[in-house]
Amino acid sequence: MTAEIFYPVCARIPTYNGEFQLCIYQESETSKEHLALVMGDPDGKEDVLVRVHSECFTGDVLGSLRCDCGEQLHRAMAMIAESGEGAIIYLRQEGRGIGLEEKLRAYNLQDEGYDTVEANLALGHQADERDYTFAARILENLGIRSIALITNNPSKIEALNSLGMNICRRIPLAPTINPENLRYLNTKAERMRHLLDTRSSESILDDTDN
Repeated sequence: MTAEIFYPVCARIPTYNGEFQLCIYQESETSKEHLALVMGDPDGKEDVLVRVHSECFTGDVLGSLRCDCGEQLHRAMAMIAESGEGAIIYLRQEGRGIGLEEKLRAYNLQDEGYDTVEANLALGHQADERDYTFAARILENLGIRSIALITNNPSKIEALNSLGMNICRRIPLAPTINPENLRYLNTKAERMRHLLDTRSSESILDDTDN
């Protein structure tokens, strides 16, 4: 991991889930800023509860029902608070790495019938353009020796493993299925290998047909 990263400031952030420290990390080459939301003192610890979360303005901030991102973020915060220790690494790579403008274009294509993978490809992007190099660097900087990763995405596990992170176990996040995110979740399970159980989707479809 040769990419350089540094952090200029951390501050105490009290939340409804408890008190965290929020640290800003900056990529030296691009000046892009990533975040670490840390509870407790995970330095030197094993089996630390960690969520590596990619920015999703529509889900994280607006509470959009088109995806499960905001729900994943807030549930991860609650899980870490319940554990008393852990970290959320918040990467600034909106729309699986394509940016917010292109993500909105992809949403428009999805409204025309494309699935989330087809929409990205139609716009000239890969299905998933995210890079987890800086997540690994931040976890390294925090001194975390091994992690219990909160994720449904095996590609994320593989990427972090390839960057030298020791992932001792996976913690699943079962999504809340609704008519707006049903096809998105099914596509993630069927085309992107996400470990999701969408068997209840048949009843959701029945409800939308009524």
